[in-house]
Amino acid sequence: MSPGPSPELFFTTITAYQRTAALVGALELDLFTAIGEGRTSVPALAERVRASQRGVRILCDYLTTAGFLTKSGGGYALTPDTATFLDRRSPAYLGDAASFIASPHLYEGFRDVAAAVRRDGTAMAAGGTVAPDHPVWGDFARVMLPSARPAADAMATALAVDGARPVRVLDVAAGHGAFGIALARRHANVDVTALDWPRALDAARANAQRAALGSRYRTIAGDAFDVDWGTGYDVVLLANFLHHWSVGECERLARKARAVLVAGGRAVTVEFVPNDDRVTPPAAASFALVMLCTTPDGDAYTFAEYDRIFRTAGFASSEMVPLPPTMQQLIVSST
Repeated sequence: MSPGPSPELFFTTITAYQRTAALVGALELDLFTAIGEGRTSVPALAERVRASQRGVRILCDYLTTAGFLTKSGGGYALTPDTATFLDRRSPAYLGDAASFIASPHLYEGFRDVAAAVRRDGTAMAAGGTVAPDHPVWGDFARVMLPSARPAADAMATALAVDGARPVRVLDVAAGHGAFGIALARRHANVDVTALDWPRALDAARANAQRAALGSRYRTIAGDAFDVDWGTGYDVVLLANFLHHWSVGECERLARKARAVLVAGGRAVTVEFVPNDDRVTPPAAASFALVMLCTTPDGDAYTFAEYDRIFRTAGFASSEMVPLPPTMQQLIVSST
């Protein structure tokens, strides 16, 4: 006998903000790091994070029900995923990304989804997150490098680069700089020029300095639509940028990329790319709602749409390559 209708999905979704808030609170307390250090009992944890024992017990029990912790004999332990990504001592720590992903700027976009649907774009003020030099991108550049590094490293591995001559790369809307930096670290003959707003470039330059790129890393400050990109590039990187714009604006950017490339140059796009049904895979398909709620015209585009965008801009062909273990895809558009 099949089970009847259940309200479980409704209740777990309508209360999902509680899970987000609990995770943000645990990160603020550095609770996962404390457990990773061996403070597994409520009294030891409460002393370490300077909080009440009752509060720590309730939060840890909630995080256990949510799958972030395990509990045995009154003590708590990290799951393998939590130990990898939420213990501050881990090289793969992602906790700082919460200050961007769960920021008031992004929350504002989801405050009235119905209004965004009615308007066919964000209900946020002044164009949403794509307003000129929006402060959210300084935050993004400062904290999102660890989140981007797996896709950046996978892109640098998948993209063939001629090692016999100097290769010039333009990283458009570079943000933290992860993608250009990954290419330059993998190939000693690659020079990168990063383009973004000044507050984002501060983080990109710092990350490039940590990667010891020296004179192989330069910057251009300004609006990607208006500033002069220069010319003579072998690769134009468009990583996690085109989804913010309408098809027409994407074509405008693709034409600008085509104009600055040398013969045989390529535009390299990294994106969340849903299948043609627009509901699979879930992570890529659901990203369209983020764009609806935070930008005037952005979307999660299919590969067929990206192929048309780049062909319209004068590129001969595009090829899509998965970037495991990430949820993103690499699209290489050739001149």
